[in-house]
Amino acid sequence: MVTWATSAFRLGTGVSDRAYRLVVHTSVGGDRMRVRLSNAFGDRPLTFDSVYAGRQREGAALVPGSNRRLTFDGRTSVTVPPGGLVLSDPLPGRVPARTNLVVSLHSPDAGGPATGHRLAMQTSYVTQGDHTADESAAPWTATVTSWFYLDAVTVRTPARTGAVVALGDSITDGWESTTDLNRRWPDHLSRRLQHSLATTVRGVANAGISANKVLADTASPSALNRLDRDVLSHPGVRTVLLFEGVNDLKAHTGVTAQDLIDGYRRLTERVHAAGVCVVAATIAPFKGWPEWDPAAEAVRQEVNAFIRTGGPFDAVADFDRAVRDPGDPESIRPAYDNGDHLHFTDEGMRAMADEVRLKDLECASGPGR
Repeated sequence: MVTWATSAFRLGTGVSDRAYRLVVHTSVGGDRMRVRLSNAFGDRPLTFDSVYAGRQREGAALVPGSNRRLTFDGRTSVTVPPGGLVLSDPLPGRVPARTNLVVSLHSPDAGGPATGHRLAMQTSYVTQGDHTADESAAPWTATVTSWFYLDAVTVRTPARTGAVVALGDSITDGWESTTDLNRRWPDHLSRRLQHSLATTVRGVANAGISANKVLADTASPSALNRLDRDVLSHPGVRTVLLFEGVNDLKAHTGVTAQDLIDGYRRLTERVHAAGVCVVAATIAPFKGWPEWDPAAEAVRQEVNAFIRTGGPFDAVADFDRAVRDPGDPESIRPAYDNGDHLHFTDEGMRAMADEVRLKDLECASGPGR
């Protein structure tokens, strides 16, 4: 079962003999933890000769005794081919729900395009040389707000437990939520899910990428082109919560409502073919953003009308209704607007998460029904 995940992105050039201490926040708890490492954008094999996992105490310091070495087919070193992924062996012991897990990794030969996730909204740590086994913060003198090479964390859970993947753009990625406090809307959703009686979904994976589009590749592959790797490859996924489209319609590339609707249909057909359900969220307002104009607003309204009717989706979450200004429905409610008129405060993030009906994530009747 996936308990944490992010989406692959090209992050500059890899540096040899560098170590990363990466802080991530789990959703569902479980045992037999595994991590997935990615060389998705690499153009050469990438070796990791030391990978450890522990729990965060404070900053780069770990809870004493929690840092343990991970292996790969019984070996402490693994080489990931260009474009590839690798999954560690299970680590004995239990990982708590909603805890800060720390994965420390070192590569002796990193070079060429580095794979990672730029907009982490989380402080992690960097050093030269292999200090992955150290539990103290002393060697970890530099900080970074991106995740490098770490792609997902999974745990074993009871058989009936499921996960939801939030597929989106910078809003889902959490831009302008408070760094290090896990206040992205998928984080707020995770808090609601942990003790819910409405569903057995407990895992939450965040597949948001800043500037991502449904239809077109930009700095990142489109939602359609990254769906298999970033969403459907994770174990235990029962539902996809789709919240994308604003970047397509505000880019003034001639994308019509029908173009977006067709994209949603193609994406939903592929998700359903994998035996997974789709909950679609309406596109939030963005009047005041420099690229807003009445033509883009008309497309947004037409797309949202389609989403609200249900379309091919299994359920709908009306994020537009949750965050719009009652006095100016083309704009974000002021208390939820971070100031750029597109992204959200922590309170706005919570409002979107609260709009999701948890029973809709259960998907008990099966996809497409």
